[in-house]
Amino acid sequence: MQEFVLQAEHLEFLIQVIRGEGYQVMGPVVRSGAIVYDAISSANDLPRGWSDEQEKGYYRVNQTDSGAYFGYAVGADSWKPLLQLPRRKVWEAHRQNNTLDIIEILDEPPARAFLGVRSCDLHAIAIQDRVFADDQFRNESYAHRRDKVLIVAVNCTTPAATCFCTTMNTGPEVTTATDLAMTEIINEKEHYFLIRSESYIGKKILKQLPLTPPAERHLDAEERALQSAVQKMQKGPRNFDSSDVKDLLYRNYESPVWDQVAERCLSCANCTMACPTCFCSTVEDTTDLTGDHAERWERWDSCFTGDFSYITGGAVRADTRSRYRQWITHKLATWHDQFDSSGCVGCGRCITWCPVGIDITEEVQRLQELERTL
Repeated sequence: MQEFVLQAEHLEFLIQVIRGEGYQVMGPVVRSGAIVYDAISSANDLPRGWSDEQEKGYYRVNQTDSGAYFGYAVGADSWKPLLQLPRRKVWEAHRQNNTLDIIEILDEPPARAFLGVRSCDLHAIAIQDRVFADDQFRNESYAHRRDKVLIVAVNCTTPAATCFCTTMNTGPEVTTATDLAMTEIINEKEHYFLIRSESYIGKKILKQLPLTPPAERHLDAEERALQSAVQKMQKGPRNFDSSDVKDLLYRNYESPVWDQVAERCLSCANCTMACPTCFCSTVEDTTDLTGDHAERWERWDSCFTGDFSYITGGAVRADTRSRYRQWITHKLATWHDQFDSSGCVGCGRCITWCPVGIDITEEVQRLQELERTL
């Protein structure tokens, strides 16, 4: 795949060309002490010179003198809320005289470009595509939004301490299909992006940019930056052998580890809300006082909530122990049976946003260690 050099001062050209093609650009911005994804109109809106610091139950953003536009790991949110809406109206019904009209609600989303998508999030979007768009039970709201998305991925060269995409084989380098992919490189003398296209619209955009062919030093710098990110994660405490995780969880369904984690878990559902692949939802039906108007709303839900598994006779998972076991077993084991892949992409958000610092990688390693000692 041929790459080109886009100087950092020309990043504005890329954003304006994308907007000129009719896309609303969504990218990282600093807001309320976090890097989140929102609408941007120029390169000045990007978090230039900002980095993030993440650990168990800990998140901070800090200003640096690097001048990097994408010098952070992953946003506090994923791209999920822009595709699987946290709350949406499904239909509404009106009764007048003896006539009942039921109207399906299908809004018209704008064409959007996601700028700054990391490889882990790219894998997460692909997973949600399989769930909502490629499966027999198609979610038209999601599919309609997804069809209008152009993705500009950015290789990750600054992983956070909570990142473990190398363990899950989802990064840090973008290796899955996307419209445009970039790597930001900064050294003492240069600040530029290596950029390539992998789609018709991507190539169309590249033709409108002031690009130059890369020299050997550009390609070498990209390789060094990516390998540095890989080594940082591989040497970190969250690197573990994931080859046997599915069977490991099946073998340890009654492990005492679940009792230990249940003593700390609040069943708050933060991990599932932050996760870019969790897709559980519920529906709410409401009727006005006259009985002539009714609505159905779909909203995010979680396997950690008490009512989620409630059926006639009570909840299937009535305690925290069973709920955490369900979440991690589905994420790392039964997901393979359903969708032929892991449900975890190693972004680390569930670790960062757990208020009591529960770490999914530590729980896996605890199960592995327990087996070794038996």
